[in-house]
This record gives sequence, structure tokens and C-alpha cells, in this order.
Amino acid sequence: MVSKPVSGDARHLHDNVQIAAKILVVGHFAVGKTTFIGTLSEIPPLRTEERMTQAGVDIDDLKGVRGKTTTTVAMDFGRLTLNDRLVLYLFGTPGQQRFVQVWEDMSRGALGALVLVDPQRLKESFAIMDLVEKYGIPYAIAVNNFDGSPTHSEAELREALDLLPETPVITCDARDEKSSAKALVSLVRYLQSRTR
Repeated sequence: MVSKPVSGDARHLHDNVQIAAKILVVGHFAVGKTTFIGTLSEIPPLRTEERMTQAGVDIDDLKGVRGKTTTTVAMDFGRLTLNDRLVLYLFGTPGQQRFVQVWEDMSRGALGALVLVDPQRLKESFAIMDLVEKYGIPYAIAVNNFDGSPTHSEAELREALDLLPETPVITCDARDEKSSAKALVSLVRYLQSRTR
């Protein structure tokens, strides 16, 4: 995305270039992806949520999930301007295995991924982390602290998720703008450090 220069002087053109980065917000079913994008998006977020029905009872595992009545069936989309030069386009992917093709399509062109994990259901994160790694997308981990969630030290989380030492790990509350922004900024800083 390029905004027009204020003057006709070509020397200032580079000052007006706005970088748009595609960021995936991924994670297993019912981890808070839709909430996270809705909390941060500066535009009304695009949501493709549908009411869960009896047809999904044997497919979507609701164990450990409270109050979940809808599920994303295609994607969530939001936008966040970090500064006058950098805009993040946030794409949330469905967390269920049956939507892997959608996930694969959305991964094209992604600069990085923020992997949301539920501290009560850490094992469910492995399938998503495998996909991120399969496509070579650099990522950071954001532990979404739900009400009443157990707390784990960073060392415990790293060991449980089998993370590389350089992979950022941060805790957040997807309902809180400041906390969610901090998680996203940690991913952006990690991506910037990889390009130096």
C-alpha cells in the first residue's frame, strides 16, 4: 500500500510508503482468536462465526470450554495500524482440523503468526504449531489467560510446548486491548530481529 506524496518531489516518496504486513492469529478450537482480533482491530472486524449445532457435537470437543456457542467457519479479519509506516492485517484461522485447507490458503504471504494457547489445554496447540512450522512461518506464543486458568512459568511453558529458546512467549488476555497489543508487539519485534 503506497500513499501519495504530499508534494511532487520524488525524494520524499519513500517517506510516504506504508508497509502492510499479513499476520496470522492461530490456535486450537475455542482459544480466543476471534476475541483477540475483535479486541485489537481498528475497523469493525470481519467475522464468519456460526452458531454451533448438534451436528458438531461429535466433531468439536467442548471439554474444558465454557459458554462456547459459536465457531469460526472461514476466518476473522481485522486491521491495526502500529505507526504511520506499519499496518498489520490480522487473519484469524479456524482451529478445527476440518478447516486445514482454509488455514493453508491463508498462510500464503504471512509474515508471521501469533499462536494463542490455552494454559489448560496446552496439548491441543501441537497440531497448530506443526502447521506453522510446516509452512516455515515464524511465530510467537501468546498464552491466553482465561478466568480461573492455571498459571505456568515461562520455563514450564517452554518445556511443555517444546519451544526453541528464541521463540517469544508472552501471556495475555484476549479481551484486554493493552494486553493483546503487547502480545502482538512481541511478535513484531521478533520478526524485526530476524531481518537484521
